[in-house]
Amino acid sequence: MKTNQSRRDFLRLAAAGAAGAVVLSNFSCKPKAAPAQAAAPVDPKSFGIGLQLYTIRDAMAVDVPGSLKKVSDLGYKYLELAGYAGRKFYGYEPAEFLKLVNDLGMEVLSSHTQVEAEGITLENAKFMAEDHAKLGVKYCVQPWVVPEARNTIASYQKMVADWNKVGAIMKEVNIQFGYHNHNFEFATVEGKIPFFDVFMTELDKDLVTMELDMFWTTKAGQNPVEIIKKYPGRFQLFHMKDMFTNEPPFFTTDGVADFAPVGAGVINFKEILAVKDIAGMKYMIVEQDSTKDGLPFDAIKTSITNLTTKILV
Repeated sequence: MKTNQSRRDFLRLAAAGAAGAVVLSNFSCKPKAAPAQAAAPVDPKSFGIGLQLYTIRDAMAVDVPGSLKKVSDLGYKYLELAGYAGRKFYGYEPAEFLKLVNDLGMEVLSSHTQVEAEGITLENAKFMAEDHAKLGVKYCVQPWVVPEARNTIASYQKMVADWNKVGAIMKEVNIQFGYHNHNFEFATVEGKIPFFDVFMTELDKDLVTMELDMFWTTKAGQNPVEIIKKYPGRFQLFHMKDMFTNEPPFFTTDGVADFAPVGAGVINFKEILAVKDIAGMKYMIVEQDSTKDGLPFDAIKTSITNLTTKILV
């Protein structure tokens, strides 16, 4: 009896143990939840950021293909050129240069052209239009006014009248003409301020758009946001350029070396981009005229990193 009781206890315990083992076995065989997959990295090119190649002009003078590859690898989508001469682009025929850029997954957006003292004549404007049309650019931009043409309001007015004609020539081949400012346009000349009293009032807004340079505008003591609100729809291009320090307004470009990578300085780009629709902005282009350490590729890497991880998100 005692033996039978012990046997029954043993069998009962054994059965309970077996049942527990089945439960544990079933539990342990349940598929484990798959670990959360890290989000795929965002392609910087998807942000559609351009680079003004003047920023890397020394490298472009030595190695065009290698320099462009570095730009593409950093994630820039669009290029703004600063190397048109002799009807070629950085020494290449238009079709050759275009293929070089497109093969790297980039596009030629715009081109800075003509800074000679005589300005843009209607004759060379036609050549410019033909050559840039072959390249497929959307914009040709006048980037500079020589010092001798900045002394009178009449000289500014003559330029503006000529640029309206150039704009009409460009429009015939579906290119938008534009003007890129510095700080001297905000200096008073004969009691007027050329940027407000000549450029914005006398340029035909359908023929000439403005490329607003945030660095030079701010150095002139102007607020880009206020200018944009005053002249809505006039700024299809933004030059994204930062500065390390705020200074009292000044109107010379000589000796200026305060250029910073975008997001590494004091300009509030989020505030400016908040009014981009009012501006009519279609493209943003990074530019840095010079670097303190002589390493422009490091600077443009910092700029696109800050734009894609801090400013545009």
